[in-house]
Amino acid sequence: MALEQLTQEFEHLLQTGDNLEIRQFLDDQNISDIAELVYEYPEQESKIIAGMAVHRAVGVFKILEFPTQQRIIQTLPPSKTAELLNELPADDRTSFLEELPSNAVRELIKLMDPNERKITLSLLGYPENSVGRLMNPDYVYVYEYNTVAEVLDTIRKVGKNTETIDVIYVINEKGELLDDIRIREFILADPDMKVADLMDERTIALNAFDDQEVANEAFKMNNRVALPVVSNSNKLLGIVTIDDVLWVASEEFSEDIQKIGGTEALDQPYLEMPLLRLFKKRIVWLIVLFLGEMLTATAMAYFEDEIAKAVVLALFVPLIISSGGNSGSQASTLIIQAMAVGEISLRDWWRVMRREISSGLLLGTVLGLVGFLRIFVWHSVTPEIYGEHWMMLGITVGVALLGVVLWGTLCGSMLPMILKRLGADPAVSSAPFVATLVDVTGLIIYFSVAFLTLSGKLL
Repeated sequence: MALEQLTQEFEHLLQTGDNLEIRQFLDDQNISDIAELVYEYPEQESKIIAGMAVHRAVGVFKILEFPTQQRIIQTLPPSKTAELLNELPADDRTSFLEELPSNAVRELIKLMDPNERKITLSLLGYPENSVGRLMNPDYVYVYEYNTVAEVLDTIRKVGKNTETIDVIYVINEKGELLDDIRIREFILADPDMKVADLMDERTIALNAFDDQEVANEAFKMNNRVALPVVSNSNKLLGIVTIDDVLWVASEEFSEDIQKIGGTEALDQPYLEMPLLRLFKKRIVWLIVLFLGEMLTATAMAYFEDEIAKAVVLALFVPLIISSGGNSGSQASTLIIQAMAVGEISLRDWWRVMRREISSGLLLGTVLGLVGFLRIFVWHSVTPEIYGEHWMMLGITVGVALLGVVLWGTLCGSMLPMILKRLGADPAVSSAPFVATLVDVTGLIIYFSVAFLTLSGKLL
């Protein structure tokens, strides 16, 4: 149903005030359409969630933005809040609660059933951004001595309460993970066959304390919809499904893009973030970059005598520093993206450096030739602009461009890897930061080349 038609029908039902019809209408719509309705009518968001069957309300709540979720929880009656939280999958519930203040979490946990409360507290005990926070403790497990018929009976009994039954997990009496077997293997096997006969012991498992990026890499390298999560002693604790990992990857990607742009990561949608908080997120980096750019003025002052003797050198300062900054920004963006998707790692630093040296030389040579050609053309049209030493000036600009672009590509490619090695976020070496660094050093390279090539002529 189109959003316009959906809103018209919903408005009509609101006017009638018939809660039974509203409930039936909401339960007949797609989950994504109801989410759009929530965003369209923020004043009715709690009524929409409360007016749906609980399993459908959970489906809508899961895909809403956190600020909207928070407002809904704050305005729902306690009984509805408890019902919604108890029905939410443990991993989604944990993701929601970890964003809330601790006092709010304590109050909400009190509303949960004892079993759900225990699961939630367990998941919240794992470090932030760990696999344990994504883990869902509801899964189907069997023992190696079970028959296929017994496994199918187990699936029928407990499968409806699990997030996925695509994979069945085999454990021993100690709860240790032995194997994971796709459900199709059981469906196609003889009912009297033992689980042990289907095992190949080639299971892939995540540790609960692994970083969530490890889970992302594991799913990329293996064709799985879910992976088991174990403790340090190989006890099966839960599973992580691919939809949760894709959600985390999307969040990480958004944060990296914001950091690359020279701002702190936003923890709310842009339009919903208060202006003062948005200001605080942006001003810190702007001050840092401004202070960095002040070094550019210091470098210019250091070469004041050279500029006074050959004012024409100042004409090419914007060209030089922008070329270096642009090449550095290109390189840093490419390396950060490649590291994020696992195309390169820290051990590839030498290969990256060699490639960037080659790239920097090629790019710098082309830009240097363009710079020299520009001076040649302008001198041909108006010879008085650059005077009799126009060729040496052109060589100076060309060689400086080669050096600055080469330096920019090296800074842009190596800085993310250095930060990663130090345990920092590579995205912090954002394009503006690299550009600022290269601006300052680019001036030093430019005027040093000018001093060597133009001494005794213009200088």
